[in-house]
Amino acid sequence: MQLKAPCKINLGLHILNRRPDGFHNIESIMYPVPLCDVITVKENSTFHFSSTGIPIDGEWEDNLCVKAYRLMRQHFNVPPVALHLEKHVPAGAGLGGGSADASYTLMAIRRMFNLDISNRELKTMAASLGSDCPFFIDAVPSLATGRGDILTPVDLNLRGLWLLLAKPLTNVSTAEAYRDVKPVEGRLSPAQVVRQPVAEWQGQLCNDFEYNIMKSYPAVGRIKAQMLANGALYAAMSGSGSAVYGIFGSKPRLIESDDIGFQVALFLE
Repeated sequence: MQLKAPCKINLGLHILNRRPDGFHNIESIMYPVPLCDVITVKENSTFHFSSTGIPIDGEWEDNLCVKAYRLMRQHFNVPPVALHLEKHVPAGAGLGGGSADASYTLMAIRRMFNLDISNRELKTMAASLGSDCPFFIDAVPSLATGRGDILTPVDLNLRGLWLLLAKPLTNVSTAEAYRDVKPVEGRLSPAQVVRQPVAEWQGQLCNDFEYNIMKSYPAVGRIKAQMLANGALYAAMSGSGSAVYGIFGSKPRLIESDDIGFQVALFLE
């Protein structure tokens, strides 16, 4: 069983207020994009995890794919498997690669063993692995509210446009991104802004993490400025960073910069 796990970009990310549980209420549109990791699952005599592609930091027991498999084994007593992750989405980029890997592992196990569990139930399980994980079960453009786990599909289609993704050499942790953020309420929701043409989004569709992240990591700001100078209709940091994306009307040229550790141009079909 093999599945491609797409990543996502955040179109706007508003930090609204701090919740009693210590998390923050947010508003953000998550949009799936075709930069994919590949999850391969095979029956095996014992559980085994392996990975290729972009190196993965940390112990393998802490990988979200492994946690997803163990969650399915706990609920459905599935047999041991050999689980392989072919990694193409960089970590620490705000692209949700790890969350996608976890959710697609859940779906691969469900399909492989023909388990009787709905997408709704699978989303509940995915939420226990991370706030972004439920999005990837359906992977359709959605307004994320609450702590990012309440998803409402939105009518948004960027087909025919180009996306340039660029990640600087540095990573940004979610905890670091939230450390000095200042909540703001009373603005247009991202769902309202994206009803306008893409070329009108800049200045209205904001990522509240950008100010502090760009202050600490100037390369992020330089990459965004370069994309806009090169003709991006809209450019922003994705999620909690550090990746920046630009939306273009035609195929963009790659940025020549020592700041960048990873970049790719993608056609949105």
